[in-house]
Amino acid sequence: MEDQSAGRRGNLLPQVLWFFFIAACVKLLLVPSYHSTDFEVHRHWLALSHSLPVSDWYLDETSPWTLDYPPFFAYFERFLSIFAHLIDPEIVDIQNGLNYKANSVIYFQRISVILSDLWLLFGVYRLSKKLEVKRRDLMWVLIIWSPGLVIVDHLHFQYNGFLLGWLLLSISFLQEGRDLMGGFVFAVLLCFKHLFAVAAPVYFVYLLRHYCWKGMVRGFSRLSVMGALVVAVFAAAYGPFVYHGQIQQVLRRMFPFGRGLCHGYWAPNFWVFYILLDKELAFFLRKVGFNIQVPSASFTGGLVGDSSPFAVLPQITPVTTFIMVLLALSPCLIKAWRNPIPGMIARWIAYAYTCGFLFGWHVHEKASLHFVIPLAIVAVQSLEDARHYFVLSIVSCYSLFPLLYEAQEYPIKVLLLLLHCALMWIGFSAQYAEDAVARATATATAPAPAPAKKKVAQSKLKAAASDEGGFVIGWIGKIYLFGLLVVEIWGQFLHPYLLGDKLPFVPLMLMSIYCSLGIMYSWIWQLRWIIKPT
Repeated sequence: MEDQSAGRRGNLLPQVLWFFFIAACVKLLLVPSYHSTDFEVHRHWLALSHSLPVSDWYLDETSPWTLDYPPFFAYFERFLSIFAHLIDPEIVDIQNGLNYKANSVIYFQRISVILSDLWLLFGVYRLSKKLEVKRRDLMWVLIIWSPGLVIVDHLHFQYNGFLLGWLLLSISFLQEGRDLMGGFVFAVLLCFKHLFAVAAPVYFVYLLRHYCWKGMVRGFSRLSVMGALVVAVFAAAYGPFVYHGQIQQVLRRMFPFGRGLCHGYWAPNFWVFYILLDKELAFFLRKVGFNIQVPSASFTGGLVGDSSPFAVLPQITPVTTFIMVLLALSPCLIKAWRNPIPGMIARWIAYAYTCGFLFGWHVHEKASLHFVIPLAIVAVQSLEDARHYFVLSIVSCYSLFPLLYEAQEYPIKVLLLLLHCALMWIGFSAQYAEDAVARATATATAPAPAPAKKKVAQSKLKAAASDEGGFVIGWIGKIYLFGLLVVEIWGQFLHPYLLGDKLPFVPLMLMSIYCSLGIMYSWIWQLRWIIKPT
């Protein structure tokens, strides 16, 4: 038995590479598909980091798409630019390369994202290497074949898989009790993309309590080591810009708080309801005779501009959203302090990113990946987690549909979501039906049945397994998912047929509102798990 287990572990790497290879083949087929302005953003960052000295990276304004990621990501772009220059020097020409659309740049950038997903693969590999086969394969399906990552990275275009690989790697170290490495990897991640800092309070409290709270001398020693390691990471990232006296400019680029409260398409979060309430109150008060001015500034400024105004309700500032995120996080921080269990860290981190998504400032719809991917780790742990994840992952993927607004991509995103639903249903059913049978068998205390009664006993065993709860979605979940279908049919077919060009904002608004309900439910569900006794 031990030899068989060792053999399965030895064959783990080729198996996970097969999952990656299948995903890569699908992604290669999508190379000619639509891509957003983020494609030119990253091409310009290749040119900027290749053509200019480090001291000019955060000063350059050759393009509207100025560098606004932390320095490690800029170094990553500089590394990629070496190969881009070998393939086509025009890609990294900061002047002549603006809006460059040759096949060379399309294939290079698309393939660079596919290859960078190997880091995601490494994170998944470390997380799953000690799991039993079914749970391990299920986790691979949920993460490596995530439709959200395909839509955001391999169609719309970004490097989220690479970044989430760092997050999963950090979680894997923390679950193993290797807190120092987990903190180090998370610090590296923050220097790649600062928006992951929403989970920093969870990391701080957990590491302080679990790693450093070991008595006065030993605890202070560990705190000093951890602090020195984090400082070293940030010094490596920001040191050159401190040397050139540009740290304020770097921070201004990274935190452009002049952008609106919401992104161009309202991310499905709490502020959707706040904005709608303000608009409804303004409409009602004008109807009854009050002189309510309709604000002219936008809630959705993509570039730096005026902050979001409200007609009736109090104005929302970045400080307000920061306080709300911390308040929402506080139950998790208290739980992490009182009972710092390594097995709960993935759940706590996912909850932190859910709080940031719901209550944060200028949240992108793509940020739902920050909690959906870590929750895939949790989804293979229990039946209740699987049921929650099934609905949440569908809502998250559907909320990304507006990113692909061209007609030729419509069948692709629908097929990706349907395939994901089918794979989840098959995987969860196989896993938890077997678990239900095992639980039902364990509770059976009667002696072995006689041969004549064997069929009756098997029937009772299956009924007991069903009572134990196989993978079945409750009626509320079914109604909600059916509502998603109604929203999509209205937006794609009924609205154009019945209203034509009138009220063009309604389909997107309905999608945002309806998905917000699902995300809010997920937040409440996760909070219930956080606060319940363990």
